[in-house]
Amino acid sequence: MRYFIHLSYNGKNYCGWQRQPHSLSVQEELEKAMSLLLREPIALVGAGRTDTGVHARNYFAHFDYTPSLPHNLVNKLNSFLPKEIAIKDIFSVSDSAHARFDATSRTYQYFISLEKNPFLYEQSYYLFQSLDISLMNEACKILFEFNDFQCFSKSNTDVKTYICELKEAHWREEGGLLIFRITADRFLRNMVRAIVGTMIEVGNKKISLTEFRSIIESKNRSKAGFSVPGNALFLEEITYPFF
Repeated sequence: MRYFIHLSYNGKNYCGWQRQPHSLSVQEELEKAMSLLLREPIALVGAGRTDTGVHARNYFAHFDYTPSLPHNLVNKLNSFLPKEIAIKDIFSVSDSAHARFDATSRTYQYFISLEKNPFLYEQSYYLFQSLDISLMNEACKILFEFNDFQCFSKSNTDVKTYICELKEAHWREEGGLLIFRITADRFLRNMVRAIVGTMIEVGNKKISLTEFRSIIESKNRSKAGFSVPGNALFLEEITYPFF
């Protein structure tokens, strides 16, 4: 049978979700724990990659397993896994369900701290500059004029297309934090962090809205802004048509 596993993780100590040859990943930790508890090799297929240090409040992966799952497997896994990884649920799905290819949208949020806060520094990006949020939201509107976001993609990445269909993008201020929320059917590697870095330059008026539009039209990563740190980025939601 095929199962979906619903989890969350703090990415501080990991190179991201996907297994890497010389760095510790969330996938590696979870596969190791599941293989031990289920007493056979378990291979997980995740909903997608996340960058080093990026967190996920809601993440999904699938795996195949023939025997019945042990009773109380969620609690057993949570007892066995490191504190940075939490299993929320494990449930059966159709044999054709796919954690990556069946996802219809993904939502990320990026957190910028507008004041020095000792309780937020690990999971937000502290900026002492003043930013024009209205200009940054005007830049969000420009994003919807396009679906090719090569200029925000990591260079030399192995993808067939740079097309992403945006569904949501906006900034809001809340409790001393500036929060960017973006939803799309898919994201390119480093895309959200590059968009945020470029929009910061719009907000501090180093880049005009006209220049922001030209950057996207150029399809050239070197023309876009800097990539903000991954520790303030959260994968918030992944949606599927069957639940």
